Amino acid sequence: MVGADRRDGADDAPGAFCRRLVSVATDFSSEIERLRHTYASIAAVTDPDALRARIAELSEQASAPDLWDDPDSAQVVTSALSHAQADLKRVESLGERIEDLEAMVELAGEEEGDDAAEILAEAETDLAAISKDLSDLEIRTLLSGEYDPRDAVVTIRSGAGGVDAADFAEMLLRMYTRWAERHDYPVKVLNTSYAEEAGLKSVTFEVHAPYAYGTLSVEGGTHRLVRISPFDNQGRRQTSFAAVEVIPLIESTDHIDIPETDIRIDVFRSSGPGGQSVNTTDSAVRITHLPTGLVVSMQDEKSQIQNRAAAMRVLQSRLLLLKQQEEDAKKKELAGDVKASWGDQMRSYVLNPYQMVKDLRTNFEVGNPDSVFDGDIDGFIDAGIRWRKQQETAED
Repeated sequence: MVGADRRDGADDAPGAFCRRLVSVATDFSSEIERLRHTYASIAAVTDPDALRARIAELSEQASAPDLWDDPDSAQVVTSALSHAQADLKRVESLGERIEDLEAMVELAGEEEGDDAAEILAEAETDLAAISKDLSDLEIRTLLSGEYDPRDAVVTIRSGAGGVDAADFAEMLLRMYTRWAERHDYPVKVLNTSYAEEAGLKSVTFEVHAPYAYGTLSVEGGTHRLVRISPFDNQGRRQTSFAAVEVIPLIESTDHIDIPETDIRIDVFRSSGPGGQSVNTTDSAVRITHLPTGLVVSMQDEKSQIQNRAAAMRVLQSRLLLLKQQEEDAKKKELAGDVKASWGDQMRSYVLNPYQMVKDLRTNFEVGNPDSVFDGDIDGFIDAGIRWRKQQETAED
């Protein structure tokens, strides 16, 4: 982008090199101005003054001597305080880094020769890092939904395509867990249903991170894989599908009442790949919510009590999201707009006859499917969040 590498040679006169440094410094000035403009837009949304006031309020609540008399409420307060402090630090730090970058460029203008070039090379590295962090923070400001700050519960189900679809579901599980590992986000698998030949019928897992739900919610939808099937002895091209569902994790402060008469609980033995028993007791739990027909199964915890608690938590999360969707649908109906916002097929992973992964909503695409399946999906997520915000703005 910008740089000031000095070339050795007789034709590289000191005057020419100085002119080149001036040109590079000018480029930096325009880049810094762009950073300032982006930062100002982000600061207007995040409102550091409001964050400081919020931190002061939460700090006062957190210092109350009877705070932990109610552990659930205390957890909400301390978690909200931690997130607010982190958000403020992130915003203030970026402002300071932009100031430091500008000072570094000014210092380079006071130096000569290799010293100036070395400072500008360091400034270029800082510029790239600040631009990346600003882009990440800008995406965070677009996550303004009621449940966006929550942890996420992700379910992947194989669809049409037989054993290839089951294998595709397992590939997607690895993709999302690798993405979480890249960001140091803890993942907890709640339930795994293995297919008979290979792959997964379904899997449910939690991703624990601030704004995990808001971030991953754009991944919900139907994913399509096109490749030469490794399970076809004739080497034919196969198209298979998998569905991804993302819901917010229920919190103790949420109130979703589920009467005992509204659910049916079945217990059974957990099993591993190929139906092999991995538990000699009936520890797996299946809960059916009779009014809606929602079914949640859990088997990856060690005891029936733990599996039941996990199943109830996921059921409550799904009912919470269902309630929100019904409210949103009602609002759209009253507004005379009932069109769906998401298509059935949102992304294609093509491995043959060419290599490409393309999001059909945003048109964002990459030509390296291996990197995508290895968790490099931030570009797709960022594009999806921006696209969704544009859709919401257009509907308002």
